[in-house]
Amino acid sequence: MPAASARRVPAWLVPAAIVLVALVLLVVSVVGGDDEGAAQQPAATAPSDAPVADVVEPEQQTLEMARREEGDALAYGPVDAPVTLVVYNDFQCPFCAVWAKDTEPTMMEYADAGDLRIEWRDINAFGPVSVRAAQAAYAAGEQDAYVEYHHALFEGGEKRPADELTDEALIALAGELGLDVERFTADLDSPEVAAGVQANVDEAAAIGVYSTPAFLLGGTPILGAQPTEVFVQAHEEALAKAQG
Repeated sequence: MPAASARRVPAWLVPAAIVLVALVLLVVSVVGGDDEGAAQQPAATAPSDAPVADVVEPEQQTLEMARREEGDALAYGPVDAPVTLVVYNDFQCPFCAVWAKDTEPTMMEYADAGDLRIEWRDINAFGPVSVRAAQAAYAAGEQDAYVEYHHALFEGGEKRPADELTDEALIALAGELGLDVERFTADLDSPEVAAGVQANVDEAAAIGVYSTPAFLLGGTPILGAQPTEVFVQAHEEALAKAQG
């Protein structure tokens, strides 16, 4: 896999959290209005024959962060799939483990069918142990085994305790998965792997992702390990839109 470089996030990109708060405040200001002003002014009544204005729904806020890079070992599914799913993940996050067990298999079926590309961004929401686990998964990706390593770290829908994420444990896991342990050990401490993980951490911070799991499905934010049905519906809607 080619060494990752830090990705510049466009200056116009507004963090998802800020967008959501702004939309909520807008709705409150429009719907709630000023109670005092409303009490002082009589309600205006439109003539019965007055034209009714069409209600225009606000356009769904989307964030297109999919890279669609050939040879990206932290991705699954065709590079030109009509829909992308970007997964912001932390290997110390229990809800990430639940999502990996309950929902990820369904998403991978869409990818196998050619309808979805999944791109993982392992970030640091829980400290140094999270970073080291992310570096280990990235190092496994250097041998085209990211998905297998990722699944092993979340085996049974459970996150591994910190004492099972030491360097010795991470290297041992690589051996259990049949990887070249000597190469894995070298990659685990390589500046290229560290830079690749840091680029993902920086990307998440730039768009306001500080907790996990978080997702961009077809560019639409989904926060938390929502039920599988939520992702199925979002994927179907994004696929229909992409296919016109």
